[in-house]
Amino acid sequence: MNTFNKSMIAALVIGATSMSAQASSWENESKDAWIDGKAETVLLMNTNLNNFDINTDVTNGKVVLTGKVDSELDKELAEELVLSLDGVSSVDNKLTVVKNMKAKHMKSDKADSAESDLTDAKISTVITTRYLFNSEVGGTDIDVDTDNGVVTLKGTVESDAEKQLAVSIAENAEDVRKVIDELTIVAE
Repeated sequence: MNTFNKSMIAALVIGATSMSAQASSWENESKDAWIDGKAETVLLMNTNLNNFDINTDVTNGKVVLTGKVDSELDKELAEELVLSLDGVSSVDNKLTVVKNMKAKHMKSDKADSAESDLTDAKISTVITTRYLFNSEVGGTDIDVDTDNGVVTLKGTVESDAEKQLAVSIAENAEDVRKVIDELTIVAE
């Protein structure tokens, strides 16, 4: 009888361990699916990228980007957008840059201007996305304008702390040279 009890206990422990491992695996797969959905959405919402040419695959919080983009800037933008999402531990950017034939025929000053415009668009998009995914900042109430790396924030926030966080997020974005704070605090 004593051997029977030990066998039952051993079977229960093994069964519980197996169920725990399955629950953990299911939980990780759910988190990865959630991250994948957010990554696809943030790429879809971005008007500077042709998101139909970008694929995402998520394993344990690591996102792998594959597909085609028009420029190095688009490649960096896609990576930055996905990296800014909660739950993403890293991004393996395997996007392939396919040069646009029209870009080869542009004059260099026009190319520099276009690149500057794309960089400004990237900055604005990254900051706006970070606001939208940060529960402490009312991202829909803040307008982000960028010109040659100078970011101007306009709109309303509910507190000084929210204002400071919004400015800090903008200052910490890549390629930002300066942030002009025109935010107004409106207590609700």
